[in-house]
Formats: sequence, structure tokens, C-alpha cells
Amino acid sequence: MEIKEILAKCDHTLLAQSATWSDIKGICEDGIRFGTASVCIPASFVKQAKEYVGEKLAICTVIGFPNGYSTTAVKCFEATDAVDNGADEIDMVINIGWAKEGKFDAIRDEIAAIKAACKGKLLKVIIETCLLTDEEKIALCKAVSDSGADYIKTSTGFSTAGATFADVELFAKYVAPHVKIKAAGGISSLDDAEKFIALGASRLGTSRIVKIAKGLADDGTY
Repeated sequence: MEIKEILAKCDHTLLAQSATWSDIKGICEDGIRFGTASVCIPASFVKQAKEYVGEKLAICTVIGFPNGYSTTAVKCFEATDAVDNGADEIDMVINIGWAKEGKFDAIRDEIAAIKAACKGKLLKVIIETCLLTDEEKIALCKAVSDSGADYIKTSTGFSTAGATFADVELFAKYVAPHVKIKAAGGISSLDDAEKFIALGASRLGTSRIVKIAKGLADDGTY
């Protein structure tokens, strides 16, 4: 697979607590330069970033992040606020404690409420696979499928582990056909990126693929 094809599936991500506008501006410029699917940035920068990039690049942000235990009302407010500020895509975190309690209907209903709050924009649902059993992941595949969300996503990148090939394979087996898959967290090589895509991921949450592309561009091989 050509690196440009991989980049077109990347949400070029910067969610560090210490991120400044200079940092965000830089990843926006890289996203435009290398043709990424979006940049995924903190909500406080969405308005400024969207004004900076216009229609050249999709802006993604995160809500209920990274722990997922905000109330549904707070998550819905965050989603609507982000969309009103110009976000094209929203990545939300489920209430992981609810998953541990088997409250999958409540999770489904919360996701559906947040999807409505997104006003038609894309919603990706982070289930934080590293904290879950396979049985919980399968139940969440159904909850996400029934919720109206657009994507199921592996990880925040802020917990104990990121995306695994096994989790993407599991998603591909158990989510409904209309639900796409995003792998995120720890994707560090072109080979890994290509394998995640081959297994069924339509999006990759990563910053390292753009860094690889920049290195190739610097030595004239991109």
C-alpha cells in the first residue's frame, strides 16, 4: 500500500495536556501537507483550528476524554459545543464502569444521545479495549452498532495499552456492517498501519505515520 493511501486514513493526533496553539497549528499544516483524514486535537483549539484550515482539513476532537465517566448531559454538551465551534468529527469515550457492570443498554442509549448532539457529524466511540474482556468487547460491538454511531475505536492512547491486531479482528467480526473501525494508540510503523487496515480499520489514530512521511520527504523518497 502506498504511504499516501495510509495517510488518507490517519487522524493525525495531538492530545497532550501541554499542547500549545503553535503545536496545533503545526499538526494542522502537516495534515494539509500530507493529506490526512483529519487532525484530532483538544476541544479548546477546535474553533481556532477550523478558522485556520477552513475546508482544507477535517477537524476531530475528543469528549468525555480520557476516562469516560462524565455524565451523559456533560458529554452531550461537549459534543454540541465542539460541533458549534467547527468540529467535523467527535471521538467519545464510553463509561467503562458501566461496561464492567454489564450496563450495555445504558451505554447504547448514551451513545445515541451523543450522536444526536453531534448534529449529523461523525461520531467515533472509544471503548478502551485494554480495560475490557473479550466478552465485554463483543457486547460493546453490539451496543455501538445499535446506537447509530459511525465508528468503534479501540483506545484513547492514555490507558495501559493501545490498539492490537486481535481487537481490530474482533471488531470486524462483531460490529454491524455500517460501523467502521478506528485503531488508535501505539501505531508506530507503516507495516503495522498497513496490517491494521488489512484487518478492517478504516481510520488510524496516530501521529507517527506523518512523522515517517516527513522523514521520507526530507530525504526525497516521499
